[in-house]
Formats: sequence, structure tokens, C-alpha cells
Amino acid sequence: MAALTAQRQAAAVRELASRDADLAAIVDRCGAPPFWSRPQGFATLVYIVLEQQVSLASARASYDRVTALLTEFSAPAFLKIEDTDLRACGFSRQKTRYTRLIAEAMVSGKLPLARLGRFSDERVRAELTAITGVGDWTAEIYMMTALRRPDLWPLGDLAMVKAIRDVKGLAADSDRDRLHELGESYRPYRSVAAQLYWRHYLTPKADSGR
Repeated sequence: MAALTAQRQAAAVRELASRDADLAAIVDRCGAPPFWSRPQGFATLVYIVLEQQVSLASARASYDRVTALLTEFSAPAFLKIEDTDLRACGFSRQKTRYTRLIAEAMVSGKLPLARLGRFSDERVRAELTAITGVGDWTAEIYMMTALRRPDLWPLGDLAMVKAIRDVKGLAADSDRDRLHELGESYRPYRSVAAQLYWRHYLTPKADSGR
């Protein structure tokens, strides 16, 4: 299926809302999610690695600091930054290692990031997760935001899973199979359904007055 555009996303939101009353309620309360797109390339992949298991604000601060050190955000330029400078930007030891491995893979040609848009979802996932530090979640977020793939269901995203359990009234220990089954009902627009659940998660609920 073709990459999402703002128009295709809007159509997908309408279709999903017509299929699922809970998603329709999210749209009614929170509005449709904004069109979420990032540039393809090394900088975006580094940014997503920084977002692993930290707040969005913390990841943004680290990304902005490292960007300020670079005249261009490229893999060769990144490799010239000292580890101590990356740590000063807020990179953990682990994320310093992961982002260096990504940069090295790009410089060596092991990671053909510029060509990933031509590949299937399965091939893109395999190419990305072959690099240490790039797991399924990182690969899926890159595919959703940079490649704008319409049918991904990132069950490794804790915020999305928490939102699903809240919206659907599922137990906190509801199994992965149940969540996977729900995702199947949203094909071929699982990425858009995920965005709706994120919309729910990120939108404060009305004050109950208590």
C-alpha cells in the first residue's frame, strides 16, 4: 500500500471510526491525530533511538544538543563527536554505543537507509533490526514516521498498549494475543489506529471536579 499522506490518513481515520465506536469516541473527544511525518535518514533514526524508554521532552533536549554540535547531521560527522560530548548531550552509555553502531553501519554500507523506502515492511524491519540497538519498536516507529507505512502495530510501545487497555477496558495483564487480534481488525490502517490510541494517551481527560 502507498505511503500515508495527510489526505490518506484523514480518510483512514474516518474509516476506522466507522468500524470501531471506541475509536470514534477518541476522535470526538480529542480530534483526529495530526499528520505525523519525519524526514527519512540518519538524524531521524538517532532521534528515535533517543526516544527509547525516556520522555519525549528528554529525547528532544538530547537531540537538540547534539544537533548544535554538527554542521550537518550525517553519519560521518556524528562519528567525529567524542563520547564525552555525547554524554554531555544526554546520551547514556548504551545510546552512545547504539547510535555509533548505526553511524558505522551507514558509513560501511551495511545499512542502506536511503533505499529502505523501496523495500517491503518485512525487509525494512530486517535491515534495521540487524543493527544492535535497533529493535522492533525503533524499526516500527521509523517505518511509521519516516517511511509513512500505513499498517504497523507497535505492541512494544507501552503508551499505546496502556491506551488500548484504558479504552477497551482490558485488564492490565491482558495477553499479547488479545492485543494482536485487536490490531488485525484495523488492517490495512493499523498505523493510523495506533496514532488514535496515542492521541487518547496524550490528551488530558476532562477534570471530573473532584
